[in-house]
Amino acid sequence: MNSGFRSMHPVVALLYYAGLLLFALLIFHPLFLVTEIAGLLVLLLLQGQGRLLLRSLPFILLMAASVALLNPLFSHRGAHILFYWLDQPITLEAVLYGLMMMTVLLTVFLWFISYQYMVTTDKFMYLFASAAPRTALLTLMTLRFVPLFRRRLQQITLIQRLRGVDTRTGSLRKRMRDGMTLLKILLTWSLEEALQTGDSMTARGYGIARRSNYSIYKADFQDKLVLVLLAASGAVTLLFWLQGAGRLEIYPRMRPMEFGWTEAVMYGSFCLFVLLPAALEGKEKWLWRSSERRTYPSAIRKQTGTRFMSSRSQ
Repeated sequence: MNSGFRSMHPVVALLYYAGLLLFALLIFHPLFLVTEIAGLLVLLLLQGQGRLLLRSLPFILLMAASVALLNPLFSHRGAHILFYWLDQPITLEAVLYGLMMMTVLLTVFLWFISYQYMVTTDKFMYLFASAAPRTALLTLMTLRFVPLFRRRLQQITLIQRLRGVDTRTGSLRKRMRDGMTLLKILLTWSLEEALQTGDSMTARGYGIARRSNYSIYKADFQDKLVLVLLAASGAVTLLFWLQGAGRLEIYPRMRPMEFGWTEAVMYGSFCLFVLLPAALEGKEKWLWRSSERRTYPSAIRKQTGTRFMSSRSQ
């Protein structure tokens, strides 16, 4: 069931996730990045995506930690040398820069998980189909191939395993040959379905004339209010960033972080932008649970009274 921020107009979600990605790439400051990570985590948990997050967490942490570890080994810039490893200096600036890049990578990974849950195919087609219908359709079909190929490869592997085609057993040459067999079957199946899809679209006249669009999304007062709040807070954050606020300078020499009144105002508007969807989800959860408390006790009392009257009549 769609509720809270997920039930809002697609333009609101597009503005929110575009702003989050822009701020994650522009604002190089640990406080802002950690706040964005916290906002995305709270939003995902309130939307019931905790299991998906736990399944993706090992891969995310592995990729992010590898960036944090490899940067000091390959980059030796900086004035503060911590120690030497294989006659190469490990500097404090390189370590901090690696940690910052790890935080940025974590933010981007969480952004992708939340975006995939929020912006469905219907919303994506509504946002971009009118302006670029072919590009939007091609993008959706391309993104669809990744999970589709994964499911088909699992099916092919289970079926071919009964025929002795297994990439887990045997010599290296046999496993490579079996892997190429599975890949050939997967590509043949996918190409055959692509030809059938193309023939079906041609038979239905796709691309001959301009298509009409039907939309089920209509912006109400809450959508417009949230859109204005996101646009205003995002504009204020971007304006202060253009003036030099919210930046951490590490190379070539690390400078202490400054947090004056400009950074405070920028951080307040940034928090409003990042945490507004989570606040909407939390409000929806609170209203739902409060309505349950008001509804279920009365129903239980009525059911108990009915049973008591029926027992007395007997």
